[in-house]
Amino acid sequence: MGFGVFVHRSDSIYDDSPAERYQFPRQYLGRVQACVGDWIVYYGPRKATDLRGYFAIAKVERIVPDPTAANMYLALIEPGTYLDFVNPVPFSDTSGVIERGVLNAEGRISGRAQSAVRPLSAGDFNRIVALGLNDSEPVLPRAAEERSPAGFSDVQAPYEFEQDRDRTQFTVSRIVRDRIFRRIVLRAYSERCAISGLRLINGLGRAEVAAAHIRPVEKNGPDIVSNGLALSGTVHWMFDRGLIGLADDLQILISRQANDPDSIKVLINKDGYAIPPQRPSERPHPAFLQWHRENCFKQ
Repeated sequence: MGFGVFVHRSDSIYDDSPAERYQFPRQYLGRVQACVGDWIVYYGPRKATDLRGYFAIAKVERIVPDPTAANMYLALIEPGTYLDFVNPVPFSDTSGVIERGVLNAEGRISGRAQSAVRPLSAGDFNRIVALGLNDSEPVLPRAAEERSPAGFSDVQAPYEFEQDRDRTQFTVSRIVRDRIFRRIVLRAYSERCAISGLRLINGLGRAEVAAAHIRPVEKNGPDIVSNGLALSGTVHWMFDRGLIGLADDLQILISRQANDPDSIKVLINKDGYAIPPQRPSERPHPAFLQWHRENCFKQ
């Protein structure tokens, strides 16, 4: 097992779904096999349309031949391990290249930096993750969330590194994941409810919206921004209970089982469509929307 870097473009020709699978050709099979059972970092190259730098982590569960393409394989991501970074990490900063494994003996960037799949040292992995999950200015909680659950303080819970036989094993608690997911989703939607259009801030400067998973975590929904919606309290309640849903084009659907559809219509955007994030990669993914329609939405 070993850490690795997987290069992914939002406009990729490959059949990638970063939270679920990574498609690659036979030439990278050995490198990907070395990552099975361990963590990888996703990297978006500079020429990518809207993904630049190291932007997420995930754990490779296993590799299977791609049944749809000859000489292609799929690295399947372990459910519940994908996590978007709070801050995408650039390839280099004022201190130099972040991923030092791409440097040659003379300290110059080598051809390894062009590889779509490449090994990553524990030191480079730790450095990238520490920068990517640096949540030093977290989005403040909504009023109802101001009091911490019993046993937890308001101090940021850190991600944890554990040493195991001279290997670095990376774990992230559910508390940290929820906070990071909320931050990236609210940022994507400018702290505005996607379905009602309301952007309410209470007297303490806290946004009155929640980050809702389209496919819930307990149903193997990943912590990726395209599986999230910024929703106000009442709208969130209706979405979770299937009284409203979204078509692939983000048209807002109202269940025929709703007892007061006229009141729901008053709450939703006048044009009948959810407000999407500006970045295409952050828009709700059709696969998650379909899952919600088939498993939650009451037709």
